[in-house]
Amino acid sequence: MSIATFAANPTAVTLKDPYVLHGRQLREGVRLEDTSRYSDAVWRLTPARLKAHEGAHQLNFPVLPQRFRASAKRLFYALLSLEPPDGEDSSEIATITGYFTEFKRFFLWLDKRWSPELNELSALTPGDFEAYLKYLLARFPNNSSKRGQARGPLRLLWRWRRYLQEDALRFDPLHLDGWSEAGTGQRGENKNARIPEEVLGPLVVWSLRFIDDFAADILEGDRRWHEIRTVMDEKPRRGPGQRGVGARLQAVLDDHIASGRPLPGYQGRPSPTHFARVLGCDRSSVLPHREKLAAVAELVGVAEAAFVDTVQGRLDGEPWVSAITTDHVTRNSLAALARHLQVACYVVIAFFSGMRDSEVKHIKRGCVTIKFDEDGHPYRWKLASLAFKGEDDTVGVPATWTVSAAVARAIEILEQLQPPDQDYLFARLPHGAGARKGLNLALTVTATNKQLNAFVAYINELCVSRGRTDAIKDSSGSIFRLKSSHFRRTLAWFIARRPGGVIAGALQYRHHSIQMFEGYAGTSDSGFRAEVESEQAIVRGEVYMEMIEAHQHLDLAGPSAEEATRRLMEFGEHAQFQGQIALDKHRLKRIMKRHDPAIYPGEYITCVNDPAKALCEKARLGNSEDLPFHGGCLPLACRNVTLTPENVAAWQRVIARIDERLASRPLLAPRLRQRLQNRRAEVVEFLTSNDQEAVPA
Repeated sequence: MSIATFAANPTAVTLKDPYVLHGRQLREGVRLEDTSRYSDAVWRLTPARLKAHEGAHQLNFPVLPQRFRASAKRLFYALLSLEPPDGEDSSEIATITGYFTEFKRFFLWLDKRWSPELNELSALTPGDFEAYLKYLLARFPNNSSKRGQARGPLRLLWRWRRYLQEDALRFDPLHLDGWSEAGTGQRGENKNARIPEEVLGPLVVWSLRFIDDFAADILEGDRRWHEIRTVMDEKPRRGPGQRGVGARLQAVLDDHIASGRPLPGYQGRPSPTHFARVLGCDRSSVLPHREKLAAVAELVGVAEAAFVDTVQGRLDGEPWVSAITTDHVTRNSLAALARHLQVACYVVIAFFSGMRDSEVKHIKRGCVTIKFDEDGHPYRWKLASLAFKGEDDTVGVPATWTVSAAVARAIEILEQLQPPDQDYLFARLPHGAGARKGLNLALTVTATNKQLNAFVAYINELCVSRGRTDAIKDSSGSIFRLKSSHFRRTLAWFIARRPGGVIAGALQYRHHSIQMFEGYAGTSDSGFRAEVESEQAIVRGEVYMEMIEAHQHLDLAGPSAEEATRRLMEFGEHAQFQGQIALDKHRLKRIMKRHDPAIYPGEYITCVNDPAKALCEKARLGNSEDLPFHGGCLPLACRNVTLTPENVAAWQRVIARIDERLASRPLLAPRLRQRLQNRRAEVVEFLTSNDQEAVPA
């Protein structure tokens, strides 16, 4: 709710005790009258958290020294609900709570430094800030990013001074010596760690295994769990299910005795609730037969109470679990396995779509649209959610991703796993302790990270118990701590370095742009295209380094060989550092950003891009709809072409394959044979005109 929204109700702003969120949009269904007032010791900010996966937040002023609480309230009320000063933007709730944490650190330090009579922040001097910088350096000696995060919010006392009265700073700390540090710039998404390949492979395989092989058993357990809860909530009734309970129970017990199967139990004793479900009666009808249950338990024993004791899913030809149980604290409980299934779906969706965590968390029931061909076969899956990053609307804007069939299967599983009245597919599941904790509509980042690593731990224990070698560990045998932010970064790495591989599939890439990109980029403003192109630039930089070290630029051929040599030598000069080639990734990234020679290595050619001579650019410009032209590269005719020895070898293999087909029996059809001969002649002419052998000696 903006200030303009409350223009008709000025008391929300002008009262001595205003609502601190009057300038904020509130969650649907929340009334301003139910939110925190200025005089409250704790300001609860959750009503202004608009994203489904964001947890509860509050500003707890009693944790601050008494003399600074009034100053803190003035500042944070302004940040929450007043019009920002010129040049400033309103901060998100999460950012404001982060500011509070850093001001708490500063105020606790300042409380020990200042004499008792000082309490107005306008009394702060440059000497105070210089002393605080020394404190931060001692507190975080090896973490410049943390030091920058700690001192940055303090400038708010200067930038928001119009609202702070006697607490306004009289100078801008930015101009103090030592305030800014090198290397503490804004943190980019591309700095997130990448999941190692030896971890990612088993992680994706096990996630798909849960979705395709194990989900049916977990969903059956979920169905029975809801069925039991329904039975327990109903009043005892008379009917067919209540008749002949003793005889029907005896038949079930005889089956357990014949097969030697333990009776499902709870806390070490046979479970009347389980047998009531099996017999279709209420629990009170089974209780008179407890002695009979105990006698059979003496013969066959008692197991953990099981929702599913006839498991369908197989691992190494055997049931993947012995049973799915009612005891939610056990390893194979419904609560634990349902969460593993949920996070397995998260892995598949996050990795195969390139969606951010916030975008995944806003997936709702019915979000997938499937397109079918004329034979009724599905060929495209569209996933709808909300996008937030880079968007002006704080509640998100509708966005669509083209995804794979695996993602669609994961969505289908989640729709069955969540209760019918739950729209958010990554909401908390209802099984077990803590199912209803939290006010957020979807799991927080912290909760998902916890689930990811619990899933890894479960898989690794399963591998040990089954003697399997596909545990989720890195090359050193250590456990890689997963985070939700890793998946988007890892997918960018695969697209940049493995075009045409298992992950990228049939997507095609040109040398200076990513084609058919909707399957991974989502909306055009998602930023994922830049993410991948940044990674591709690093790949090219590494190739340049190898070429320079091997002096490969001396072996180049083709119309742009001279230009390629010049660009590579110039790039090498920028890459030199104290007489050696700089191989550090971060330095390489900076060099590529400033001095990218625009050379694009490929299997058949190396493109030295000059838009004025590029035939693909001319083909694109000739496209009347002004759409990307996917087939515009004409390597045999373009003047931007350079040939490395590897490129020449690739063309020689093309000639060898054509010769093999021409010599094959039975003879090819005349038209096909002529086309192959023409193609061979074109390749031979291309190589010989560039002083290369068409057939290796």
